[in-house]
Amino acid sequence: MGCPLSTSSKVLQISKKGPPNMTESEEYVEDVVCKSSDVQENEAKVFDLRDVGKVLVVRQKGKLSALGAKCTHYGAPLQSSAVGDGRLRCQWHGACFNIATGDIEDFPGLDSLPCYQVSVQDDNVTVRARRSELESNKRIKSMSKRDPNNNQHFVIIGGGPSGAVCAETLRQEGFQGKLTVVAKERYLPYDRIKLSKVMDVPIENLQLRASSFYATYDIDFILDCEATKIDLDHKQISLKDGRSLNYDRVYVATGSSPRKADIPGANLENVMVLRNYDQSSSIHALLGPEKHVVVLGSSFIAMEAAAYCVGKAASVTVISRSSVPFEPVFGKEVGGALLKLFLEKEVKFFGESGIKSCAGDANGVLTEVELLDGSKLKADVLIMGTGSALNTQFLRESGVPVNGDGSVTVSEYLQTSVPNIFAGGDIANAPIWSHGNEHGFIGHYGLAQYHGKIAAMNMLNKGQVLKAVPFFWTMLFGKSVRYCGYGRFDSVVVRGDVDNFVFVAYFVKNEEVVSICASGMDPIVSKYAEYVFQGNKLYKKDLGKDPFELLQ
Repeated sequence: MGCPLSTSSKVLQISKKGPPNMTESEEYVEDVVCKSSDVQENEAKVFDLRDVGKVLVVRQKGKLSALGAKCTHYGAPLQSSAVGDGRLRCQWHGACFNIATGDIEDFPGLDSLPCYQVSVQDDNVTVRARRSELESNKRIKSMSKRDPNNNQHFVIIGGGPSGAVCAETLRQEGFQGKLTVVAKERYLPYDRIKLSKVMDVPIENLQLRASSFYATYDIDFILDCEATKIDLDHKQISLKDGRSLNYDRVYVATGSSPRKADIPGANLENVMVLRNYDQSSSIHALLGPEKHVVVLGSSFIAMEAAAYCVGKAASVTVISRSSVPFEPVFGKEVGGALLKLFLEKEVKFFGESGIKSCAGDANGVLTEVELLDGSKLKADVLIMGTGSALNTQFLRESGVPVNGDGSVTVSEYLQTSVPNIFAGGDIANAPIWSHGNEHGFIGHYGLAQYHGKIAAMNMLNKGQVLKAVPFFWTMLFGKSVRYCGYGRFDSVVVRGDVDNFVFVAYFVKNEEVVSICASGMDPIVSKYAEYVFQGNKLYKKDLGKDPFELLQ
């Protein structure tokens, strides 16, 4: 793409070869943006390209590259990203971009960064960029379309983030056969992680791509439909509506469904769960200044839903099995600090408790809940954030091996033990690179997207190994907490001011750091993610050093 520059040459001519589909007639902007000496090794700095837009200039291994300046996911300024070996990792949510090409390598997000042409003469760094890419700060990789003479048929079962990325990657990697996505919901793929944070957004604002995009690249969707069985002998998928699909290869990413607590009254009206867009919209519609909201559970979805309801209801009460929210993941100290945020917003919190039963009126509408200690709370809305069940029963009935917990064990290529059947996302019991390739199933949005990419590559026999580094985040009352890693811990080492949300917490198991979380210390979590991605380990004995020095 003409992006890298070798500093061994005093003068480097701009390459005529640009990004895919570039034509000489397109409008370009070209100017000196900085001195070569302004950017140090493993540094990323932003400069203005005239008055049209900003470019990110990165130096690594003696070469300069120029890229889009903001993450294509939510627009984080990549000047503050973590510079890894050949890639940048966004400090907000962990998306990764190749320094030499701008291509997205890890997620969340969909689009790659624009990659601009660079030349240097007399220490002046000149960048040449397409005006349209400067303005959009995004680039869709070149994609194939259907070849009518190609009779292969790849089917993706699951219309969530993993299935969406799998479909796009197949086209980006040159697959020209028929491509069908079977989606349980009636919507095209959308940004599911926003559902517990903002429940009043039109679906059009959440959808990852417009229908015209999928039509352009011959990606067919069967919406509001489920697969009921895979006939492995005849390579045929049965659908709930009676149709059947022949296949050559299948990617299964059916995700999970929220599970209600097994208590009396759980099926009363206004006892809600939260997983999809319709459920989120329904909860929002039930809120009002006279309504009393109870949330059962202190998971991420539960607490984010509780935070959303603040100011939109007469009261919000959280009932938690643990003493503080997020305790199994963040520990008591960080969980306690987050609890204070809720208490300051007048959210009531009952820790080490639970709901014994729900009661309703003559019309079957929820009116109150009874706690384990016998006390009763008025409740017009009850949101249950009490776990989920993996959507794999149809696989069990099809003869695909399914574990007792509903997960499907896959290889480092996301292949199941059945030929031509791949699986990813929530349901995949897959190797976790940052945890010694120990298998586990994790319900993270970004990881699900990454699974989709790796599965697509291997459906095309690319031999792409999964190197998963789990990364997630939450935002509560303006405070962001980012997390990276996996595994149970036996101790926590905290550096910084937890109460004021300027801290990093290290979670330790057998003297090894298995995960970290932080707030107000970007890009420390992304630096840790890149550190372990490169095969390094961090130990408790090292934690007396400055957090940023640890991860160099």
